Amino acid sequence: MNLSLYDIQFLFEKHGASLYGGEAVTQLEHALQTAALAESEGASHTLIAASLLHDLGHIIQVQQQETAGLDQEIDHRHQTFVLPFLQESLPDAVLEPIRMHVDAKRCLCAIDENYFSTLSPASVHSLELQGGIFNNKQVETFMQQPYAVDAIRLRRWDDLAKVPGQVTPDLAHFLSIVANVQEIHALEKQ
Repeated sequence: MNLSLYDIQFLFEKHGASLYGGEAVTQLEHALQTAALAESEGASHTLIAASLLHDLGHIIQVQQQETAGLDQEIDHRHQTFVLPFLQESLPDAVLEPIRMHVDAKRCLCAIDENYFSTLSPASVHSLELQGGIFNNKQVETFMQQPYAVDAIRLRRWDDLAKVPGQVTPDLAHFLSIVANVQEIHALEKQ
């Protein structure tokens, strides 16, 4: 099942008010802040779209938690869970940074000596659930992948996007960017 733009909007509107994994912001606030940071740094539309959608897997899983009671002490791989819902309508330039943003945190902990100290307690906890800090071989493998640099940029915005009350453009603004990316992708596939 591919999510339409309307489906994405519905998910943010219905479940976006839930708190973002132990942080002081909601899922929607986090998504908007991440996308706003990307936009403020002149990122491409594909990377802005990835920034908005990078944690959509968490929101989809909220629906499942309501009925299935998912265990919060395991990693539910939200970064890959969402990909089947987006892969028909979005290019790899959106999908790959989303898929890689968790591993980008693991990589940054290994290559940036100050990075770990900037993580929130919730992010440190999730780091352990996600496999911990990369070793040198894992760093090398990660950095050789296409979109690794974009995933690291996304990760840094992700870490900064936890400011209660931060003013950002609204969801409609960023969904118009996603719509633009979808239209271009559809034309390229023809």
